[in-house]
Amino acid sequence: MSNKRLLKEPTQARTVELPDDPEEPISEDELAVCRRVRALRTERGLTLEALAAKSGFTKGYLSKIENGVKAPPIASLAKIGRALGQDLSSFFLDEGATSPDQEDDARISVVHHWERKPVTRGGTAFGYDYVSLAHKRAHKAMDPFIFTFPSRVDVDQYFQHPGEEFIFVLSGKVAFEVVINGNTRTWTLEAGDCVYFDSDLPHRGHSIDGDAQAMVVVQERSEQDETAAGA
Repeated sequence: MSNKRLLKEPTQARTVELPDDPEEPISEDELAVCRRVRALRTERGLTLEALAAKSGFTKGYLSKIENGVKAPPIASLAKIGRALGQDLSSFFLDEGATSPDQEDDARISVVHHWERKPVTRGGTAFGYDYVSLAHKRAHKAMDPFIFTFPSRVDVDQYFQHPGEEFIFVLSGKVAFEVVINGNTRTWTLEAGDCVYFDSDLPHRGHSIDGDAQAMVVVQERSEQDETAAGA
């Protein structure tokens, strides 16, 4: 989910970037992600200005990420990754991920429950918490997370990013919204319910009456897929 505000008009919706929120301290796991953004950018010989032009984010926002001032939402990372030619998992890899001494076969990644990797906390990502479930494997077609919904969201805050997304509610109750052709559709999802959707549709969700968690699987759409879809 990327940090966009949806401004509703009579017949359509458009998005603009959110203004910066007050900075909050971020965790060591989030700092590792921020350092990874800088490392991948410098490996490719890109300046902040060049990455800003390719990703659509401002130089100032990217600088705050790289300096550990802001932890970006997952979909913002996906957008930065696309600009760097990297998939989302590149930001969460442990050192030695998928190496022979960790796994018998790089095609298999086992993550025990005590090995789960928190990557984004609610306070720094608009109320949404993510825990990566496949951080050991590089170059994945899908990125699975355990996701904790906030109890409330900004009235104008929606998220969208290229690709597809699957959400399976594990516990609690969720109000889930998707904007289609300028019209907002809302569903109440309970434990055991699920939704599969194109994540370039503006979307958001929040818990109802207590905590709610879900398994979220994000599949990024390649540039070739987008070209084919638009053909």
